[in-house]
Amino acid sequence: MGSPQVSTRLPTHKNVLAAQRRLRGRIHTTPILSSRSLNEMAGVDLLFKCESLQRSGSFKYRGALNATLALPRLQRKLGLATHSSGNHGAAVAAVARSLGLTATVVVPRNASKFKRQAIRRYGGHIVPCGKTLLSRERRLREVLADSGAVYIPPYDHPAIIAGQGTAGLEILQQCPGADELWVPVGGGGLAAGTVLAAGAQVQVVGAQPRLARDAHVSMRRGSRQPPMPPVTVADGLRTGLGTLNFAVLHGYQLPIKLVSEAEIIAAQKLAMSCLKILVEPSSAVPLAALLKYGPVQGGSRKVVVVITGGNVEL
Repeated sequence: MGSPQVSTRLPTHKNVLAAQRRLRGRIHTTPILSSRSLNEMAGVDLLFKCESLQRSGSFKYRGALNATLALPRLQRKLGLATHSSGNHGAAVAAVARSLGLTATVVVPRNASKFKRQAIRRYGGHIVPCGKTLLSRERRLREVLADSGAVYIPPYDHPAIIAGQGTAGLEILQQCPGADELWVPVGGGGLAAGTVLAAGAQVQVVGAQPRLARDAHVSMRRGSRQPPMPPVTVADGLRTGLGTLNFAVLHGYQLPIKLVSEAEIIAAQKLAMSCLKILVEPSSAVPLAALLKYGPVQGGSRKVVVVITGGNVEL
């Protein structure tokens, strides 16, 4: 049996605009922060889009809510189900609670205890599974067959991608004249949505841990590569690049920069110290890459970095 996902339709910029209309008044327009110290270290003007301050603590709420609201009302009432290492699960649970629905989340046993607690805090029911993506999907199929719930994919679905892309639309409005926009890449929903939303106006750049570099290799080889073992400290990026997301990112020829585990941890500490907000390891990956490599375009002076989540236990 294959993946539980059901859609193969590529989303477009129009889908992102439709998602923005659907989500209006239901999500936060997250703030932009800056730090003189980080500007000096990077040699450019850095602007940080703080999706860590989004509902449920990450950008994932955008896609989860858009995908749920796109469903017929009767279908929603069957309840929601998904698999997640943490943030998407918390987002689905939070969306379900806001709409009076049930949510079941298949979660790897090695997932962050803090993120498991967040899923439960939003009323989600956790079903444990093994560490691999294959284990997640196998257990999810069983949940869907037993419950009849509706699957809300973590990243590889048109409505998810379009919902995540609404952050990119906000960035265009909040940061006029930006030269580059850096995002972490795991399953690729945020990266693909950002490309669709803003890629025609600003250079989008991806970043990955070297221990989870499947998207980087996929861009180089021109074919989607399997996920690597889920061992990176950037727990939100321990998954494989989605099929739809690969198509969008490869068509855009997204540059992806790689960083080490030590560089991720150092950037996380630096971001929290300078910005005075919670920053997950996954969120620190683009900052780590930017500090290591610098902008990808000569002459770039204004760079936006997306802080994707703040669900981290100190």
